[in-house]
Amino acid sequence: IIYEVVTVTGDVRGAGTDANVFVTLFGEHGITPKTHLTSKSSTAFERSKTDVFRVKTNNVGQIKKIRIEHDNTGLNAGWFLDRVIVTDMNRPHLRFYFPCNNWLSKEDGDGLYVRDLIGSLNPMDVPKINKYVVRVFTGEVSGSGTDADVFINIFGEKGDTGVRKLDNDKDNFEKGAEDKFTLDAPNLGRLRKINIGHNNKGGSAGWFLAKVIIEDIGNKCVYQFPVGRWFALDEDDGKIQRDILVGGTEATGIVYNVAVVTGDIRGAGTNSKIHVILHGSKGLKNSGKIFLEGGEFERARTDLFNVEIAALLSPLSRVTIGHDNCGVSSGWYCEKVVVYCPFTGIEQTFPCGKWLDEDEGDGLIERELYEMVSLRQRRLKKSPWSLWIWTSDIKNAGTDATIFFQIYGDKGKSDEMKLDNNSDNFETGQTDKFMIELPDLGTFYKLRIWHEKRNPFAGWHLNKVTLLKTLTKEKYSFNCGRWLDINEDDNEIVRELPAEGTLVTEVMPGEMIKYRVTVCTGMVSGSGTDANVFVCLIGDQGDTGERVLYKCINNVNKFEKGNADEFFVEAVTLKQVRRVRIGHDGKGGSSGWYLAKVIVREEGQPESEAVEFPCYRWLDKNEDDGQIVRELVPAGESPMLKNVSYHISVKTGDIPGASSDSKVFIKLYGEKADTSKEPLLVSDNDLGNYFERGRVDEFTLDTMDIGKINRILIGHDNVGLRSGWFLASVQITVPVQGRQYMFPCNRWLDKDEADGRVEVEVYPSEIVPIEKLINYEVSVVTGDVRAAGTNAKVFMQIYGETGKTELIILENRSNNFERGATDIFKVDVFTIKAIDLGELKKLRIRHDNSGGSPSWFLERVEIVDLKESTTYYFPCQRWLAVEEDDGQIVRELVPVDEAFVKKDSENDGQSLATLGLEQKAKSTTYTVKVKTGDKKNAGTDANVFITLYGSKDDTGIVSLKASKINKNKFERGKVDEFTVESVDIGDLKKIKIGHDNKGNSTGWFLEWVEIDAPSLGQCLKFPCGRWLDKSEDDGAIERIIFPAELQTTEYIPFVPYEITVYTSDIFGAGTDADVFIVLYGSDAICTQQKSLCLNKREQRMYFERNSVNQFIVELEDVGDIIEKIRIGHNGGGLNSGWHLDRVAIRRLLPNGKGSETVTFPCERWLAKSEDDGEIVRELVPSDIFTEKLMKDGTLKQIEEEVEDPLEVHTYKISVFTGDIYGAGTDANVFLNIYGDLGDTGERKLSKSETNFNKFERGQEDTFTIQAVDLGILYKIKIRHDNSMFSPDWFLEKVEILDETTEESFVFLCERWLSKKKEDKKIERTLYEQVQLQLKAAIPYDSSTDSRVYIIIMGQKVKTERLWLDLPEGKDEFADGSVEKFSVWGLDVGEIKKVEVGHDGATPESCWLVEELTIVVPTKGVMYNFVCKCWLARDKGDGLTSRILNILDADCVNIGLKILYEVTVVTGDIESGGTDASIFMTVFGSNGNTEEIQLEKNGDRFERGQEDSFIMEIADIAPLRKMRIRTDGKGTRPHWFLERIVMKNLTNQEVATFTYGEWLSKVKNATGSLVCEMPAMINDEQMMEDTTYTIQVKTSDIGGAGTDANVFLVLFGENGDSGILALKESNKSNKFERNQMDEFNFSDMLSLGDLCKVRIWHDNKGIAPGWHLEYIDVTDSATDKTFRFQCDRWLAKGEDDGQLIRELACANNDILELKERTAYEIVTVTSDREDAETKENIWIILEGKLGRSKEFLMENSSKKRRFERGATDTFQFSSKNLGDIAAICVGHCPKDGKKSSAKADVYWHVQEIIVTEMELCNKYFFRCNVKIPLRYKRRDYKVFECAKVTESFASKARSLVPVKYETIVVTGFEKGAGTDANVFITIFGLNGDSGKRALKQKFRNLFERGKTNRFYLETLDMGELKKVRIEHDNSGLAPGWLVERVEITNSATGVTTIFPCGKWLDENRGDGLIWRELFPRY
Repeated sequence: IIYEVVTVTGDVRGAGTDANVFVTLFGEHGITPKTHLTSKSSTAFERSKTDVFRVKTNNVGQIKKIRIEHDNTGLNAGWFLDRVIVTDMNRPHLRFYFPCNNWLSKEDGDGLYVRDLIGSLNPMDVPKINKYVVRVFTGEVSGSGTDADVFINIFGEKGDTGVRKLDNDKDNFEKGAEDKFTLDAPNLGRLRKINIGHNNKGGSAGWFLAKVIIEDIGNKCVYQFPVGRWFALDEDDGKIQRDILVGGTEATGIVYNVAVVTGDIRGAGTNSKIHVILHGSKGLKNSGKIFLEGGEFERARTDLFNVEIAALLSPLSRVTIGHDNCGVSSGWYCEKVVVYCPFTGIEQTFPCGKWLDEDEGDGLIERELYEMVSLRQRRLKKSPWSLWIWTSDIKNAGTDATIFFQIYGDKGKSDEMKLDNNSDNFETGQTDKFMIELPDLGTFYKLRIWHEKRNPFAGWHLNKVTLLKTLTKEKYSFNCGRWLDINEDDNEIVRELPAEGTLVTEVMPGEMIKYRVTVCTGMVSGSGTDANVFVCLIGDQGDTGERVLYKCINNVNKFEKGNADEFFVEAVTLKQVRRVRIGHDGKGGSSGWYLAKVIVREEGQPESEAVEFPCYRWLDKNEDDGQIVRELVPAGESPMLKNVSYHISVKTGDIPGASSDSKVFIKLYGEKADTSKEPLLVSDNDLGNYFERGRVDEFTLDTMDIGKINRILIGHDNVGLRSGWFLASVQITVPVQGRQYMFPCNRWLDKDEADGRVEVEVYPSEIVPIEKLINYEVSVVTGDVRAAGTNAKVFMQIYGETGKTELIILENRSNNFERGATDIFKVDVFTIKAIDLGELKKLRIRHDNSGGSPSWFLERVEIVDLKESTTYYFPCQRWLAVEEDDGQIVRELVPVDEAFVKKDSENDGQSLATLGLEQKAKSTTYTVKVKTGDKKNAGTDANVFITLYGSKDDTGIVSLKASKINKNKFERGKVDEFTVESVDIGDLKKIKIGHDNKGNSTGWFLEWVEIDAPSLGQCLKFPCGRWLDKSEDDGAIERIIFPAELQTTEYIPFVPYEITVYTSDIFGAGTDADVFIVLYGSDAICTQQKSLCLNKREQRMYFERNSVNQFIVELEDVGDIIEKIRIGHNGGGLNSGWHLDRVAIRRLLPNGKGSETVTFPCERWLAKSEDDGEIVRELVPSDIFTEKLMKDGTLKQIEEEVEDPLEVHTYKISVFTGDIYGAGTDANVFLNIYGDLGDTGERKLSKSETNFNKFERGQEDTFTIQAVDLGILYKIKIRHDNSMFSPDWFLEKVEILDETTEESFVFLCERWLSKKKEDKKIERTLYEQVQLQLKAAIPYDSSTDSRVYIIIMGQKVKTERLWLDLPEGKDEFADGSVEKFSVWGLDVGEIKKVEVGHDGATPESCWLVEELTIVVPTKGVMYNFVCKCWLARDKGDGLTSRILNILDADCVNIGLKILYEVTVVTGDIESGGTDASIFMTVFGSNGNTEEIQLEKNGDRFERGQEDSFIMEIADIAPLRKMRIRTDGKGTRPHWFLERIVMKNLTNQEVATFTYGEWLSKVKNATGSLVCEMPAMINDEQMMEDTTYTIQVKTSDIGGAGTDANVFLVLFGENGDSGILALKESNKSNKFERNQMDEFNFSDMLSLGDLCKVRIWHDNKGIAPGWHLEYIDVTDSATDKTFRFQCDRWLAKGEDDGQLIRELACANNDILELKERTAYEIVTVTSDREDAETKENIWIILEGKLGRSKEFLMENSSKKRRFERGATDTFQFSSKNLGDIAAICVGHCPKDGKKSSAKADVYWHVQEIIVTEMELCNKYFFRCNVKIPLRYKRRDYKVFECAKVTESFASKARSLVPVKYETIVVTGFEKGAGTDANVFITIFGLNGDSGKRALKQKFRNLFERGKTNRFYLETLDMGELKKVRIEHDNSGLAPGWLVERVEITNSATGVTTIFPCGKWLDENRGDGLIWRELFPRY
């Protein structure tokens, strides 16, 4: 909604201001955001000036008060404001007056520069302002006074006073003093709270405030606010600002975490005081001004604040951020503000990205920020609790240690929390208060509290702990009364306390339970440890936390070999102990430890109750699996079943300094439980140095099942030289769950970067399902014979009835396969289709024979299926050795209980060619393309292998040896192609690709793998984009890759054909050339051209004399009948000539019930030197042989001849080269002819039958081609290969005669085939003249960069993915580029959201979207999203698609557009076609379009063509005429335009514009390049022809005449005349002083009544200045004369210096508006049931000039009105109300009585149309609502005007001359200024200004950061709709960054702002040097 705000500055000395002024409107429905009153002019707010502003903001209903303020910047900021007037532009009679008559100034008056004003509709009212007396009492404590500035904000039920500074004396707020202040403010109603604080300035800023008392004078009330707290950074809780409720109750604060990000730009930081205001929904509640103390606000840093407010505001509607502009470098660049409210769990992002600096940009130092809704996150909800800790009052009870605590509830446990010990916390007898936030843990049952200091003075005696939930007052207490001290009590420094209080149903046994924990160290050598060991007992009720086993009861030297050490762990009961987590910290010389078992029992219970937890494994970084923490389960339970493996990949960012030496830890939070903080110490892919830049470290965490992971906490301990760490992302794979989680982080964890945090919570960006795995435990027993052990690598593969595992390498960190050893491995196995392998069938085990003594005697292998708990024994008892036994190093073993399972035979040893047709149909051929990345050292020399995994089976390992494309495989940037055969593996699910790391440069960067399976009709893309390199990324040299769904293409599956080729038995019949074949079905379906030999070797082997060669090829399915084949060769090899006898093609019948063979006889040469010299033949079938499988199992054979096969026709081709200079060519020409039965394939035109030298200028060449009947020819494709010396060729036409049918076809071209001329193409598709043109589809973009798509969503429906494919020649969305697309999609109604994304799946494909603009022409709106987000796996939040909410967009009205189908018909005349640029303007009775260029698109506007395209055209119907202009450029500038047809696609109305003449300087008699055509609609011409006589009278003043060239444009009802040059006058010397010149223009279209002329001259000649008196224009058709009075100079040096004038028609002044007029009101009742009413309707019209009285529209029994579907007309006389903005409609009873008790009566009104009868302007109101019957007049509905059609008479009346002040602001970036010439065109409702140059004498205009002002005079254009600004690209640095354009109508004072913020530069962005700008109100 738009409000007009008028400020009147007072007439006092120094009244004006140059500060920025802001206004906030308070209405009954809400509060508007604070709006900056931007003005064009620096003269705004000057003494006694009135300024008018248009403010576009949300509708807040009737306005109650306004807040007006300025930011105190600039030299003279003080401002004396007289009054403000605010008008609702939709209901202009609502005009509110706000008297002020006061200073807004720091120096003058009361020092306030913010005022709340109360308004009224009566300008004479003086509103009542209330007075509040504030008494502030400073406490009597030492140092209690303050020198800082104190601020207060008083909140009442009707709003707040705003922040006021309390200052009336230099020594306010002294110790023990009372200070008194009086505040003026509108009545706030009952007071609720105050917010009071100071800004920490001055030497002693700390302040102790005792209380505040406020007297409300108007309401005679007194409010007490007792406080009694410090406001100091170093006292109490460190706050210097507090919310205090009436009566002093401690406000229940809701905490908001505010993160403020300072931009990474030079000079971004500030040392000003930053403040923030958080606004609740609709802006009704706010936080008041909050000063953010203690922040750094340095460049690229993030400052974190916890703001406590006594109000729930989240989700916020907006945030205000600003600073006080003090300090040395006060300017600040704010990137964004992020606010997270733990209580609602909502995190909101408010982007800013602007300077807050009075010298930068718009000079604001405070901004309103709006949320980017698309980035909103939902996090865990937490509630505020207050925690009180009571230290006992006994000697030495206090401590200086840091205290930690953790709370347990029945729904989970809190994190470990740290209470930082300020110097005076935890002192003897003291109570310390903390605010903490806890998630919902259910009812609490215990609290653990501890410290970590083991030195003598850290001891602490804790009395008790209490917890209070601040919102609900739930309370718990935890009593302790014990020491936490290594020298007192039981020497423990950790205590568990059971919860007590009303909420606790059963208090845990007050007796704590002591658990006796016995730790048994194993008997292995080196088994003891000196490290610190900790244990955590986990039970049915909580856990004990990690306890260091410090004090051993029975041994001094702990954890020695064979020891059983006992310890006590005291805890609140765990009920049953279920698992033990035990580990050590890896410190000390020999930290490795072999743990046998742990025994746990409750003290006081018998030994028999003890639970044993066996381990018998190493906890050693260098043994076993390298883990030093293990979770143990009781004896007899399998740890495998109890534990879940979490595979964690941690990726460190690839930016300088990203590596870290700190210890990294991670904690996972799941639905069922959380893990503890786990240090990541031992990685699986041991990269030596962890967390290095750009690398990926993999870890495995074995722990209990915590369910689905919700979030993780990851961080480090910040120790080490380079502790800072840049974490890119974490990926967690949980095979048992079948899930993979992505946690994007992309931030620093560094004390000195961004927000300084070293740990961070991350939520998953996506959760991808993966195949579920099950665990097998494999035990390998090495035999007990001499030298049985091996040190080779051992591999194993397990086969079950439902599948097999991959090849598994058996290795772990210990020394394996030693004589007599049993090694246990835990193998995660991939599954195929089933959950597991089912029953195990066999096992294949082998070694690679490497190492010193590889020979191995294998006793047996045992495999435990842990899910089924079954064990399989695979006995072997044989050597795997080259020198022993049978020399095999591979064994296949079978389980003993099924000793007779015979060995599965492997289907190896079949070569490719013998896989007959039937087998081919069952097997699949995959074409594998492998792309190596285009990076340094990307290529590899290693051997690459691949495995394809399908839903049924896999291919096994396939080596990629022979690339079909490159001899040297896998080189940088290259694509290699391979073929892989397999038998039915089902749908392709994933692939594994890797290399063996052999050779010199083995590292390989794999971009992607593409696998095409023609027989499945599927092509899948597997993106990788990673290194396979031991020294890059995560060091893996093989990867599993899944297909990218969005990049999969599906097509019709191919089928196999068996092709048998018979070479004749005559001398020289054989060939070595490359033979190819194409098959044709019916209806011109054909396959691709397929070579029969795969390589040169096969070419030499096959096609020998008298040979029969059989090939099996997969080709497109051409249907049941093969009509013809084309077979040929390329003429290569030594002896290429070939005599072909026949070809037989066999294919399977559908459903595999037999086959059919078709024979194609040939018996001719395919040789250049034999027969007719052709090497391509088309063959037709002679007979078909069918074998069918019958029901009884026999084969039935049928042989039949083909009936009427296609005949072979001879085609005579005549090629005509044009007769113009340089037309001939020496290049090779190729031709393909297309008919409705097929095509000839591309043939070279080699032997011309007419000329020895082919294709010379002006000659005709004839060729003969034989081909199977093509039917009716409709197009040809002709090209040349651009070879030889002069390849350019001008082709006139091609004629083709079918000699068999004697039909002739003509294909006109008349264009160049040249790389240099015209559109630079050397291939053209020509269509037969009768046919319409077919639109060619865009070929699929094969470039590697991701394809971008967009989905537009409405309320309920959404479009499908609309792909934005780049135009040819571009293959990526480049940095800083702007790409434009036009897409068609479903109409989704009102747009709600837009999804934008891309299909890139690799880390490489990242894309930063700067902004996105969507134009919906059919709705007349443009949405602009400033996005600035990454769409990338590896950047930002890890998403490759983003849903943008329409609320995040700027919505601009660009005027409704209507879709028209435009058909342009070019004449069928020699060289009628053109490649000149063509421009069109369409005129209608409701305005005209701008000039629109018609795109050539390669082949439009050619001779005899009809080109149709769809265009968006403004809503100007009914159409009147069209103007077409060509620029006369190009190689063929002349154009014969026949006609143009326009069809409105909404109502199907057709208008025809006929011309039938040349547009050409040469071929047109008048040499004209412009034509005007009247519209013909339903055979009626819409405009008359006329002759205009124009008489020009030059004034009788000295020097009035001119020699310049004069031009003029007439404007009338039907558009404009175009530019008329005043050349041929009746006088020989034109435009002399006091002379009348007459000009005649015949053959014009009559414009009807004229309203204005635009006249100008070009300032040429000796004395160009001209004084024009008037112009008379006579229209011969209507016989009317129109007078245009001027009486002004058109001269550089006179008047205002303009050479252009717009003159209004003097005839129109006769229409003087009368005081009274008549209104016709038409009502349309809806056509729904019960729409009608029998009662009366009343209406009030609200106009710009006033409000009408009530008009009653009566219903009588005689004349029924308002019936269902009826249209009723009424007429009323009234005073003239001006433009009608709104109507009020009511529904009242006929008889005036109160309605009886019957059910509600409604009138359903569809539409109301109001016509003002004098000027005939029509106002449309779209209602479509039910209006209830009401007796009272208070109930009515208000409708705002939806559409106005203004009559010509009314438009003409408003044409008065107006000066427009135009301000152009150039941007502030480097190189923003321009030296080019700048032009502007302004468009308004009533016409445009014409293109005007923006010039000033001797001024350097449009410099960086500067503002330039120009004055243009034109006739009033009404409301401004848009501006076109452009430059001519001249000068040295023409590129120009336009910040904005502001235009002020000096008559009304209204300023319209047109933001731009874009470059006009050929080398940046979208390369345009013009922009259309739309207004922002």
